Amino acid sequence: MSVKHKLLHGALILTGAGLLSRLMGFFFRIFLSHAFGEENVGLYQLIFPVYSLCLALGTSGLQTALSRTVARKTSLGKPGEARTALCAALALTVSLSVVELLFIQRYSSVISSRFLGDPRCEELLTIISYALPCAAIHSCICGYSYGLQQSTLPAISQLIEQTVRIFSVVLLFSLFRQTGKTPSISLAAAGIVIGELSSALFSVRFFPRRKGKDRHTARFLRVTGESGRELFALSLPLTANRVCVSLLQSVEAASIPAMLKLCRYSTKESLVLYGVLTGMALPCILFPSAVTNSLGVMLMPAVAERQAAGSRSGIAALIRKAAGSCFILGLACCLFFLIFGPFIGTFLFHSETAGKFIVTLAWICPFLYTNSALMSTINGLGKTFWTFVINILGLGIRILSVFSAIPIFGMQGYLWGLLASQFAMTLLAFTALWIISCSSKTAEKNPQITAG
Repeated sequence: MSVKHKLLHGALILTGAGLLSRLMGFFFRIFLSHAFGEENVGLYQLIFPVYSLCLALGTSGLQTALSRTVARKTSLGKPGEARTALCAALALTVSLSVVELLFIQRYSSVISSRFLGDPRCEELLTIISYALPCAAIHSCICGYSYGLQQSTLPAISQLIEQTVRIFSVVLLFSLFRQTGKTPSISLAAAGIVIGELSSALFSVRFFPRRKGKDRHTARFLRVTGESGRELFALSLPLTANRVCVSLLQSVEAASIPAMLKLCRYSTKESLVLYGVLTGMALPCILFPSAVTNSLGVMLMPAVAERQAAGSRSGIAALIRKAAGSCFILGLACCLFFLIFGPFIGTFLFHSETAGKFIVTLAWICPFLYTNSALMSTINGLGKTFWTFVINILGLGIRILSVFSAIPIFGMQGYLWGLLASQFAMTLLAFTALWIISCSSKTAEKNPQITAG
């Protein structure tokens, strides 16, 4: 199958699964807002920065490193070493996730009261920590599949996770109501654990078996150790990148309710606004990004392959097509949300505030969706430092708006900061690609520079 067909085939599978998963999640958020109330949804959303930080530290960087290692080993005709790389990645990620689980269990009260600013998050953090080892297993096996350029397993496991998660929460909610007990938002955290567990169990069924020479235990352990060291070296900068980004996002999320209080909002009103933004408005805006994210996942190895072949024109064509398609999709979504944003807020969420947020956030769509393609292209070219810088600068603008704009303009000031952040990231990404292109031309004209 050609690079173009692999890209389209994989992107279509991931897009279909992503859209269906997001559609299910969209209506699930409507259920949560109706069943538990806006304040509890805001409380539930507060724990996700901590959860995302743990995933970034324990799984995200290793998953990307594993995908690259598996792709390289497979292209060299060493499928056995690719399987041992998966074993090494599992050992690393599961060990890290268990340490994270124990840490959260031990310090959940401190994290909830001092970092998140609400002691009621303690129980939610304790529950969601059990999902970390399951997420580690699921992440590694999906990373192995991406390295083989196979997207079916990750797509199916994603749908299983979302389906089981939603079904379990709705079922538990109904059982509590029937027994006369008041359902707690903790049920939503429990649903995440159940969903991740089901996805991990499904993924394990497709764990590749050792064959031939790999059955020799001594050789297997030696190769696994070598793969572990290689993965650690590859994943270290990627993990540092994602941990820094997640940490800044955590600071941002924890600071929004606190800054809203400075704008004459009560604790309850601050949580309500935060819940409306993160649990209702943003999911609507991010819903079409299932298409662009899937394209980005498949675009990165395609760019890397053309770079290895020395096809600069091929890379340029991929950038034009991918970025152009994402920008057009963003313009269409921007127009749609501007027209139907108030209706979505009042009809689906029963919240006029959600409708206002959606209308304001509509303007970020062209830049947000285009950034997915641009960042994947930069990563595919091996310039991960650029994506790190761009992400940090974008988050810096958002955090600046949290501390400077929210106390004066309320949540509207933060929405303006989001728009400025995405626009700046688009400009920076195009600038980075232009610099990379100029550097490549210079290297071609002066090969002795590359050799030196």
